[in-house]
Amino acid sequence: MKLRLPQYLGYAAGDAANNLAFSMTSMFLLLYYTDVVGIAATAAGTLFLVVRVWDAFADMFAGRVVDRTMTRWGKFRPFFLFGAAPLLLLSVATFTVPSLGSGTTALALAYATYAGLGLAYSLVNIPYGSLASAMTQRPDERGRLASFRMIGTATTIIMLAFVVAPQIQRFKGNPEAFQQSLLATTLVFAVLGCALYLFLFRTAREQVARTVAHVSMRQSLRTLRGNKPLLLLCLASLFSLVGMFSLQTVQAFYARDVLGDANYIIVLTVLSTGAIFVVAPLIPRLVRTIGKKRGFLGFGALGVLAGVGISVAPPSVPAIPLFFFGLMGVALAGVNTLMWALEADTVEYGEWRTGVRTEGITYALFSFTRKLGQAIGGALAAYAIAFGGYAAGADRQTDTALSWIGHSAGLIPAGCMLIGIAIFAKYPLTESTFVAMVAETKARREAASARSSVPAAQGAQA
Repeated sequence: MKLRLPQYLGYAAGDAANNLAFSMTSMFLLLYYTDVVGIAATAAGTLFLVVRVWDAFADMFAGRVVDRTMTRWGKFRPFFLFGAAPLLLLSVATFTVPSLGSGTTALALAYATYAGLGLAYSLVNIPYGSLASAMTQRPDERGRLASFRMIGTATTIIMLAFVVAPQIQRFKGNPEAFQQSLLATTLVFAVLGCALYLFLFRTAREQVARTVAHVSMRQSLRTLRGNKPLLLLCLASLFSLVGMFSLQTVQAFYARDVLGDANYIIVLTVLSTGAIFVVAPLIPRLVRTIGKKRGFLGFGALGVLAGVGISVAPPSVPAIPLFFFGLMGVALAGVNTLMWALEADTVEYGEWRTGVRTEGITYALFSFTRKLGQAIGGALAAYAIAFGGYAAGADRQTDTALSWIGHSAGLIPAGCMLIGIAIFAKYPLTESTFVAMVAETKARREAASARSSVPAAQGAQA
């Protein structure tokens, strides 16, 4: 059955809700920990590394839970219904640490609340990401779903910038007032997020046939072994995402300290994230014209250029770094949109090789690498600004500190994306091989169904 507009809008709403928790932490949690909670940048970097690696393993656990699940609502949809409120309330708790304790207690609470948020996020996001490959097998519709997903992501990220950036500027030097403002903000986000997840639940439909409803651990592992496209995609994505999350982690610092005004967060976010609204609608046509692999490589190369530009751009002329942030936005919009479509294709490859669809564990492994990218990128950024001598609460940072903030936003992303595209150059699936693979899998499924129906017919005749 062909997907209709409500399915696309519902899928976009799902990632808009996801990012009320995910992007809120990746954009503002380091600044919150250093300037409100009072955690040193190095300690915050270690916290990011530990908790986000934990999150990565939580993804694998969630993948197994999903693969074993089958209900009257389907395999994936129940998680949106029952997981939304716990996830969003844990997001509130993550941004209320000083209200619960201080000093060592605050650090312990930061670990506990952020780790709890990570587990809850895995149990909602893994089913969400797995859903696309169960909704359709058509490459153009998968490309369109990925585009709508990115539009949902971008809408939330830009909204976060408009809502949170003025609070950072207004309450600079007043952590208590900033804390109260964030509490009210995250509570509103919790209500909004629950409504968006409910819309996803009502509109999503799982339409792709499966021969095995409850997938065993052995079957899950068998589909992962030898899935070369998935492994190459994961490795390439890992490096690309280390760069992306390094930039995203320090973007608020870059605006406030390098450019001199926290309200520049809004401009940087609109430029770097708003590009999704231009790029995402073009992805289906791009896929038809040059294919996903060439598109991924091209956008990655553009990201390398943009990262170098951000690092060397003079902040005294804001228009120059703003231009390169916009260019980076185009690159990241293309790379991220294509990642989701490529991941769905690797599910088909796994089924083609083994005869079993394992959307949950396949997406979990991909998400595992995304969480590692977030862990390493966030930690690298925190360690870099600490190495540069960042001083929380200072009216002005030293030139060395400002330089290292710039490197975290520019050179780290450029170097990581260069490694990522070098790895992805070996990715084996093209559009033509994908179409042939899906057709062969369908023929096998139909032949197996015909064979199973023959004995039943013979028994009826007897």
